[in-house]
Formats: sequence, C-alpha cells, structure tokens
Amino acid sequence: MRIKQLIKALGNFSNYSNLADFEVSGISCNSKAVKDGFIFVAIRGNRQDGNKFIEEAIERGAKAIIVQSPSHPLSPAGRQVILSRRQAGKSTAKIPFIRVKDTRKALAKLAAEFYGSPSSKIKVIGVTGTNGKTTITYLLEALLKEAEFLPAVIGTINYRFKDKIIPSKNTTPGPIELQSLLADMLKTGIDYAIIEVSSHALDQDRTLGIKFHSAVFTNLTQDHLDYHKTLENYFRSKAKLFENISPPAFAVINNDDKYGRRIKELTKARIITYGIKNKADIRARDIKFDCLHTEFKLLGAGLETDFRSRLIGIHNVYNILATVGWALQEGITPATIKSVLEGFSLVPGRLERIDFAGDFSVFVDYAHTEDALKNILKTLRPLTKKRIIVVFGCGGERDKTKRPKMGRLASELSDYAIITSDNPRSEDPMEIIRDIKRGIKKNNYSVMPQRLDAIRESLSLAKPGDIVLVAGKGHENYQILKDRSIPFDDREAVKECLKSMNC
Repeated sequence: MRIKQLIKALGNFSNYSNLADFEVSGISCNSKAVKDGFIFVAIRGNRQDGNKFIEEAIERGAKAIIVQSPSHPLSPAGRQVILSRRQAGKSTAKIPFIRVKDTRKALAKLAAEFYGSPSSKIKVIGVTGTNGKTTITYLLEALLKEAEFLPAVIGTINYRFKDKIIPSKNTTPGPIELQSLLADMLKTGIDYAIIEVSSHALDQDRTLGIKFHSAVFTNLTQDHLDYHKTLENYFRSKAKLFENISPPAFAVINNDDKYGRRIKELTKARIITYGIKNKADIRARDIKFDCLHTEFKLLGAGLETDFRSRLIGIHNVYNILATVGWALQEGITPATIKSVLEGFSLVPGRLERIDFAGDFSVFVDYAHTEDALKNILKTLRPLTKKRIIVVFGCGGERDKTKRPKMGRLASELSDYAIITSDNPRSEDPMEIIRDIKRGIKKNNYSVMPQRLDAIRESLSLAKPGDIVLVAGKGHENYQILKDRSIPFDDREAVKECLKSMNC
C-alpha cells in the first residue's frame, strides 16, 4: 500500500500533500522489527519511550516516522544516520515526521488500513470482564462449530483458527499482530473471530481499528490496579468496548453486576441481559451442583428448560447464560444450544478436575484474583463435608494490594492454605509471600516457596473426602522467575506427585 493512501486512515493530512509517495512494506512500533520501507510509530509506553529509538528505526530502513505532537525533533544522531545513508548510496530524501495527537490510536488505525480492515468482513465478538472471558470464548467456539460456522479465537490460552494454534503472549495482542491475525483468518474462510478483550488492550486502544459485531460483559472486580491505579479507571477501560459499538451490533451484559448495569447506560448497542439475582432477558433458577455437574432451570426468550452442564459452580452458570444470550440473539437454535452446552466438558485450567484412583479430589484453576479465588472456594465448599486444602501464591510485578486480601480469603474459606510462589518475575518470592501473610488472621496455613513442594505437601495432607485446589496458574505451562521462564504445569505437577504416591 502507498503511503499517501495509508495515511488517509489518520484523517486530514493536507499538510503532507507534498509527501513523497512510496510503497509501505510494513508498520512497526518496535524499532528492532523495522525493515526497509517500513513506517515507524513512536509510542511512549509504560517502560520504553519509542521516541528514543527513532534513529535506530531510520537506520534499519524506516521511510516515515509517526510521532505524537509536538513534533519530535530529529537529533544530531538522527541527522548522522541520514548522512551515513547518503554515503552508503542509499536514499538521501529527508525522512518525513508525521505528527498526530495520539500515536497509539494512529497505530491501530494504520494497522487496520494496512491489512484491509478485515473486521469489516468477519463477525468479531469481543468478550471482556475480570473473570469468565476464556470460558465464554470456548463455549461460543463450540456452539459456532456445531452450527456449521468457522470460528477463530484470540485469547489467554492461545490464538487458534482452522488447524492452526499460536501460543498466546498477551490475552489481546497489539494492533499490528491483531489485524494481521484477522487478515490471515479471513483468507482461510473464518466466519467469526472471538476475542478476549483485556482492559490493557482497551486502555491502549489496541482494538480501536476493529469493527465489533457484538460484545459480552462478564463482571468487574479488583484486578490490574498496578496498571489502572483505581477501580474506576479499570471500569472506564472496560467500558470503552461498549461505548464504541452501536446498532446493528449488540451487547450481552451481566445484569447482576453493578458495573454491567452502568455499561447499559453507556452503550448505543442493542442490549441482551443475563443474570441470576436480578431481572434479566436470560436467567437461571433452582441451581444445584456437585463435583461432576451443575443443574438449573434456564429461562428467557420464550424458553423454559432444564439444563445440565458438566461445568460446575455458580460462576459457570453465569458463563453459560452469557453464551446462551449471545447465541439466541444470533439465531442459533435452542436445540443446538442445549445439545452443545450440555455436552461441553472442559476449559483447560478452569476448575479442571485431575482424574486419578484416589479417595479425595484435586482441581486446578487459573484463579489469581480475590474474586476468582472466592468464587472457586465457595463453589467447592458444598461439595465436601471434609476439608478444602488450597495451594496458591500471587504474581510478581502485579497489583500488590490484592495479596493480603487473597491471603485473608484463602485462610477464611479453606481449611488449610499452603502459600507458595506463582510467577514472581523480578520480585523476591518471599517478599510476595510476606505481603500475602499480612492479611491472614488464622493459624491454618504454612509457607512452602517451591511450588512443586507445596503441591506435593497438599496431596500428602489430603484424606478421604478432602478437596485439594491448586490455584493461580491454571493452563500455564511455565513459571516466570526474574528474567527467565522455566517449564512448570500445575496439572502435570499434580499427576507426577500422585504417581509418586501410588495414587
């Protein structure tokens, strides 16, 4: 695509009518990824300022630079780069600096234009909220496959479409990767792209260039305050998804969540509500569950049917209701919805039961927030008359204020807690553990920093009828320690320990 055509996506750029036209070979906000013919977008991030890498981008072949107003001056080092290029026989044309109000927004718009705005040709579903996003994307994917569509998923566990599976680096990738993925999906005939939309992505306008067909809101509880600072800022980021959609797009909203009720006032999209406590379009009552199933009566949209799911817990009832609300609005038949959702059995690392021949139960779950851990422990409590033993920790370089809260909650809602490392990153694991301990008032816990040791100890303590919950990492198959990742999968660790115990 030619530069003059591409920058039309940014609005009125009449000041650049004399811009030398050239074929753009790519766009990047990472100077090390720049190649000849690229546009470099200089973004001031949380850790790095892209303006400091403009010279490197030029040296690597950038032919235009997008900067945030006021214009970033070309330093003497930058002028030396141009002189060096001239001496090397390369183009001596001045590198144009294009000024914009917001380089993040510009990057999203340019990426969409460069890849041909694929979201205008695929139905894109955005799923956001603190908890439940991953489960809902799996449920929607299963439904759409059964309804003979070709869905794709971009989310926490991986990015997948057709027979292709790409490891996930971020729940929602940056705008260039996101638009590239959507373009590749379009080429393979994908009908629907289901995207887990994180608060970071919304705050950073990664999804600005996407036309959403529909959106789902799950809930909002404390998380990511290391980034957002306040719960209100966190909410405002989530709300952006719904503020930017309007008919014919529709929004499926949890009417039991106070933030969901606020979102209803902010969006112009058609609204479908779901819930258990409050009046809603799709709702559930008479809920019962055990270690293997959840049963409830599903009501709404002219339906009243008994429902039996292999996903357990109240939180999964909400996930199912959200999925049903979306599917009915999209015209999927009630018979298909019931058949698929009742047959659905597993989301990796989400209250995943470990099968073995012992006389106690073991579950692995991704719960790494106070609310998620509370939901899981409250789900498990009525399933046993014996004890609940929980293994958990908190991640480093993340919201520190939730650590003592999770410690208090784990101590109060379980019978015994073993505090261990999660992904400490650059932080001292013992300092994280000390933060967790500050919230604990009871004497029903121990500390075992090595995660494998903690898991082994929890299993050795378990007696007939007990439930062991290993929380925090779920599907993850690694542990982040300082500047490196090591292989570690809670599920495999549990199986290894059980095998050594002859269970």
